[in-house]
Amino acid sequence: MIAGRATLLFGTEEVPPPMRLLRAGPLSAELVGGNLAKIRWGESEILRAIAFLVRDENWGNCPVEIDTLSVEETAERFTVSYRAVFRAPDGAELRCDASIEGTPSAGLVFEVVATPTAAFATNRCGFCVLHPVLGLSGTPVRIEHTDGVIQTAALPELIAPAQPFKDIRAISHAVAPGVTATCRMEGDAFEMEDQRAWTDASYKTYVRPLALPWPYTLPPGVPERQRVALTIEGGRGAVAAEPRPTAVTVTLGEAAGVVPDFGLGIAPEDIAATLGAIDALRFVRPQRLVLHFDPRAGHGREALAGFAAILAACPAKATLECVVPCVRDPAVELREIANLVDETGLSLTDIMVSPAPDLKSTPPGSRWPDCPPLETVYTAARAAFPDLPIGGGMISSFTELNRKRPPAGLLDVVSHTTAAIVHAADDRSVMETLQSLPFVTRSVRAMIGRARYRIGPAAIGMRDNPYGPSLSPNPGGARITMTDADPRQRGLFAAAWMIGYAAAVADAGLDALTLGAFAGPFGLVDPDGRRRPAIHAARMLGQLAGQAARPARSSEPAAVLAVCGGDTVLVANLTGERQACRLPGLVAIERLDEAALSPLLDGEPLPVERGPVERGAADGFELGAFAIAIATVGATR
Repeated sequence: MIAGRATLLFGTEEVPPPMRLLRAGPLSAELVGGNLAKIRWGESEILRAIAFLVRDENWGNCPVEIDTLSVEETAERFTVSYRAVFRAPDGAELRCDASIEGTPSAGLVFEVVATPTAAFATNRCGFCVLHPVLGLSGTPVRIEHTDGVIQTAALPELIAPAQPFKDIRAISHAVAPGVTATCRMEGDAFEMEDQRAWTDASYKTYVRPLALPWPYTLPPGVPERQRVALTIEGGRGAVAAEPRPTAVTVTLGEAAGVVPDFGLGIAPEDIAATLGAIDALRFVRPQRLVLHFDPRAGHGREALAGFAAILAACPAKATLECVVPCVRDPAVELREIANLVDETGLSLTDIMVSPAPDLKSTPPGSRWPDCPPLETVYTAARAAFPDLPIGGGMISSFTELNRKRPPAGLLDVVSHTTAAIVHAADDRSVMETLQSLPFVTRSVRAMIGRARYRIGPAAIGMRDNPYGPSLSPNPGGARITMTDADPRQRGLFAAAWMIGYAAAVADAGLDALTLGAFAGPFGLVDPDGRRRPAIHAARMLGQLAGQAARPARSSEPAAVLAVCGGDTVLVANLTGERQACRLPGLVAIERLDEAALSPLLDGEPLPVERGPVERGAADGFELGAFAIAIATVGATR
């Protein structure tokens, strides 16, 4: 039984940290959990965030407790001070004294003094400064390096595989005509990475170069001092905001291409749950199933036979996502797998191969692990499966694909995955990952040209951890990074994220899009087989597949996204606020929102139907928090 509205929307009753808006004249910032977000001058976003973070040895965020928080505000000044304690997994503590001050004349200063009470192991300890992507990608910046050298350059348009800038002391960029922001970072050397590689909607400037060893240990009793200062030049008044329309308008274009197949992932550990809820899988009717197979995890004949049983009960195209251990000759390992496929009668459409060593991240400047050349692995796959198209790329993430680019000429299809909670796990950051997906797909297209291209299985949560020994356990169902068990997969939030994802990659010319899984932590059903709201989003996307793709442009893409095939439009509200929308030519609309899901509050099953179909509807309609809708359009009025 669902406990309440929060669980209906987010899959958890966890209360997010409160947000307090700080203002000093035209300067404003959101104070959340001791860090700053959405730092603006007037209505112009200068920085997405300034955050003091501590990463553990798995690159997970160390939990923090804040005490003695004090906030003072006047019309022209705000100050914040607090004490915080970060705790490492081994119980070691890092105690911090933080202060923040903002004024229109002096700008913003954020300082932290951090002192370990015992030896404190960390992969990173210090400030991260996030510059937003939208409006800044490809634009000029001025970099002051730690040796005083000034560099004039531009933020990358395509996603950079390595750090675009190193040894940074300050970064300057234009906020508006005649208005320049400079962010100065002190206390250590900083460098920038292109966080769009992980689908974060930001360029991140972080402390301590990756070329230095990690984890490293902070000695007890020795304070670490860091400071970030933001100044504004030429902006004595607020930057005027353009008037916003009262409704978000979705505008459709002319047909071009075809909506890709929709797929779901199946892992061997979820075979029994999938067969037990096979009617729900038939309800979705995905065009493709991506079958994960990793001999290192003990997957063998039983797993392949289970996949065959699922396909017999629910026919679909089948991709074997095959991890090649590379302990022996890949040709021998792949031939053994091919023999098992034949013995179990598993009918495959194609195979995606990935060498096991590539499942772990190799940051820029690091030594690549021992691994057979990709040419050797792909040639061995083609010999073992001569009648199947061969796919390659990365089953870990786009990040690693961008760092180790495959010889696309040897492949029939290139694929990668994404996860939304690598660096941040708050609701807004997760939805903002959709903003980076067009940059991801353009970067891949620049890499592989017109080759066949697939994404998935992609999900909010992470399938594995390329950056450490394991994923973060999440028994309490909290919003945390680096976990496979994200609670929002159980709520309406996941349904909106899925439709938004499909919209964000709609112009990439994908061959197939696989989002999440049928069962398990990324699934559309609970362990007991009860259907989750996201199952309706999956069914909608399956219904759209194969239709003539039409561009669907939103006037407010941070709030509402849409994807169109033929005369069918899927629309998603990406926010927790009600959104007024307009879709010219609207004939009928069916919504999945809180009202349609209300039976869940009483412990009843998820409704099979999304909601009442409204026919002859006017162009205007509303979507509640994280609601999705399937609409039919006719001729534009």
